[in-house]
Amino acid sequence: MAERIVIDPVTRIEGHLRVEATVQNGKIIDAASSGTAIRGLEIILQNRDPRDAWALVQRICGVCTTIHALTSVRAVEDALAIRIPPNAELIRNIMFCAQYVQDHVVHFYHLHAADWVDIPNALQADPAQTAALAQSISNWPKSTAGYFRDVQNKLKSFVESGQLGIFANAYWGHPAYKLPPEANLMALAHYLEALNWQKEIVKIHTIFGGKNPHPNYLVGGMACSIDINGDNAINIERFNMIEKLINEAIEFVEQVYIPDLMTIASFYKDTASYGGGVGNYLCFGDLPTTNIDDFSNYLLPRGVILNKNLNEVLAVDPRDPEQILEYTDHSWYDNSKSGLHPWDGETKMKYTGPKPPYYTLDESGQFNNKYTWLKAPRWKDKPMEVGPLARMLVAYAKKDALAHDQVKEEVDNVLSTLGVGPEALFSTLGRTAARGIESKLAAHWLKRFYRDLIDNVKKGDQRTFSPEKWEPKTWSKDAKGVGWAEAPRGALGHWVHIQNGKIANYQCVVPTTWNGSPKDHLGVSGAMEQALIGTPYVKEDEPLEMLRTIHSFDPCLACAVHLVDKEKQKVTTVEVQR
Repeated sequence: MAERIVIDPVTRIEGHLRVEATVQNGKIIDAASSGTAIRGLEIILQNRDPRDAWALVQRICGVCTTIHALTSVRAVEDALAIRIPPNAELIRNIMFCAQYVQDHVVHFYHLHAADWVDIPNALQADPAQTAALAQSISNWPKSTAGYFRDVQNKLKSFVESGQLGIFANAYWGHPAYKLPPEANLMALAHYLEALNWQKEIVKIHTIFGGKNPHPNYLVGGMACSIDINGDNAINIERFNMIEKLINEAIEFVEQVYIPDLMTIASFYKDTASYGGGVGNYLCFGDLPTTNIDDFSNYLLPRGVILNKNLNEVLAVDPRDPEQILEYTDHSWYDNSKSGLHPWDGETKMKYTGPKPPYYTLDESGQFNNKYTWLKAPRWKDKPMEVGPLARMLVAYAKKDALAHDQVKEEVDNVLSTLGVGPEALFSTLGRTAARGIESKLAAHWLKRFYRDLIDNVKKGDQRTFSPEKWEPKTWSKDAKGVGWAEAPRGALGHWVHIQNGKIANYQCVVPTTWNGSPKDHLGVSGAMEQALIGTPYVKEDEPLEMLRTIHSFDPCLACAVHLVDKEKQKVTTVEVQR
């Protein structure tokens, strides 16, 4: 007999997510993901100066911090045919890579680790054996018995107090946990270290962007100046600090994150048997090495893979009105049409769902009605997965891509070390491993772009801004542009329509809209819903296995449903029922 499991809200993500799953014979046979709170910015952007859009859309999310601003300035620059100086492009790439490394480390340790690591079990570990384990996988200097004993004592004080603090409300002791106590203690220690380290790498954003979160950007370049010998600009002292932060990032990723990832993954190779989902992968591409319009020079290549076929990478064009459409057949909107290209997109709210508290989103049990605030974006009417796995697969499959050899080497090394075949990539485990692979690449790309910037400055070029088209009188009266980026969570697009110097329409299609989308007009589910199908479970009241697959996407519902009610009325209330 089929039963239903509901997780509401899903925690350790950004935003509010409710997931319902129908389970039978120990596996999930159907699932629905619902964004149950709505916020965001498309409506308030109308009739505003397009040069200000980046500062507003950046507030879509407090986790992505920089990526929405980057995508927004690219959209406006595309509409107005603005070309930025090389230094500005390099600075943007540096900030981009810094965000990747920080975001992926935070996801692994602070959002996803509790799905794999049984924290209280670390009390059973032998600190000396933990040190031996840590020393066997890396050269991290803190890996001593005394250090791990101190961490263990800190955990003991939490447990004895009855207040687990940041480690409360998890499924500790669940039979699906497989790590030995020593591995749990090692991961706990690095969890705490990562909390301290991650605040350091983002200082790169404060140097180039003035602050973090939400660093400053600028249509036409970057809002910072370079003067090697000056006191009121980015000088040699600041550049030296950036280089130090980059070197520390490389060390942390290679000596802590990757060894932990590989150690933990070796105990969970069974998770490579589920979580694959739709098998379609989309990547807009990013990290231009010359002109942003020259897709052949992207380190992260552009392309689409269908049906897990790594022998063919298809072209994707976010400008093409036949390629990317958003459907609202199962979403709480009253748009004039379901299936609009973002340049023609509409955001007309109409909530018709259940009133909380509620037991199910659809009394029929088939999720045939409207059940989420997320729209359903599709590429040529096909659901797509986006994110680190999509990026690594496209780069792996696209043999002429600039980063193909690097990506292939790293991916093959991971597969070989774990003793699994390429099919393991299409899974919950593959999705988690892809983030680690990408973090290592991004850390080294950080150094590459830093050196390119230094070399260019040494040649005498200190420009970071092009003023030629700053004034509205130089703009076309009617212009459309699209900005794309590969956010940490996947393909991100901003589409802008500018008329008479003001924004006429602005639409964002974000990674979690792709991954967390509901069914479309054809009744086909989105990536995360399909990935949950086939996921096993041991305890229906503690759906740890479900959380592993959900968290492997690193959902960001704040990005996915981004409309602000200017009247500040309460739309819905989320209650946790136990």
